[in-house]
Amino acid sequence: MNRLETHIGDITLKNPIIAAPAEHMIADGGLRAAIDAGAGAVVVKSTNESQAAKAQLRAAEYVALDTQWQPVTWGANADPSTMILSRSGLHPLGFEDWLAQCVSHDRIARDNDCLLVPSLILADLDRAIDMALAVQSAGLRVLEFNIGTPYGREAAKGAVSTETAADRVGALTRAMTEKLDIPVWVKLTGQSSDVPDLAASAADAGAQASIVAGRLLGMLPDLETMQPMLGTSGGFGGFWNLPLTCHWLALCRAALGPNDALIGINGITGGHDVARALLSGASAAGLASAVMLRGFDVISDSISELDAYCHAKGVTVVDLIGRAADARKAFADMPELDNHWQSFVPPQSK
Repeated sequence: MNRLETHIGDITLKNPIIAAPAEHMIADGGLRAAIDAGAGAVVVKSTNESQAAKAQLRAAEYVALDTQWQPVTWGANADPSTMILSRSGLHPLGFEDWLAQCVSHDRIARDNDCLLVPSLILADLDRAIDMALAVQSAGLRVLEFNIGTPYGREAAKGAVSTETAADRVGALTRAMTEKLDIPVWVKLTGQSSDVPDLAASAADAGAQASIVAGRLLGMLPDLETMQPMLGTSGGFGGFWNLPLTCHWLALCRAALGPNDALIGINGITGGHDVARALLSGASAAGLASAVMLRGFDVISDSISELDAYCHAKGVTVVDLIGRAADARKAFADMPELDNHWQSFVPPQSK
């Protein structure tokens, strides 16, 4: 028995660890390294038809930060608590070359019991559907439809989309699922007051999974220069986001029920964090920033860490899914504790 096996809609993965897309998933070497590291699924860096979105990559910038907001050295020795502020962009290849890359690596992925996932970011819907149909015709097995990038308001007009309205999410998802026979995974934004509403709309419109949820935007002033770090706002990721991800996963599970698949993304730095996402309701979890920062050993180490955790607890991955989410109580259901708050304030506050 493979205790790490999991299911996302119609698809079975050998383990729930997904190598999620970022710049390290552009080149052939990065895709192959993620497959070789044992990921259950590997997502190719997203594309669309927008030249402005591709130009955004040429102006991209990145900084690794410690918990005191100081820049630190990028690389394998970075602490797992290191955070990343970045301006990102889309895959630099034209669509035909990008699709050929997906097809060639899908063959490699199949040989390694891995799912290769092409990712399209919404710019123009008709063009996105045409590209999705080409993905399906090429024999690829699933599509990630990203309508939740963090940069919709910051990027050039029409380059990418950050969809925050549930009816719009439903309409876009339905437009895609009605045209495709392969499963569609919809990547949702975290820049919403009601992520579960977005996930419910995506599920009702035929998505086989909702990816919860895209990075938030942040701006960090540099105290030395008194200017915005990287010159502007950027996508902000790191370990700190894990409780937010788990919260949204739990609320999405409560809204959708246990049969609609969720994929956790953001704040996941290793195998124990994957377990936390699973306990919160995810069927799988994506690692992007941690791998881009510290290298592809993060994937293999995370698989080993998750397997050791499951072995120690005597459970499978499927046993973990939603266990904490289903035990979650509302504030009103919690017991009263007599003056308990006084243990958590300075002495002068009592």
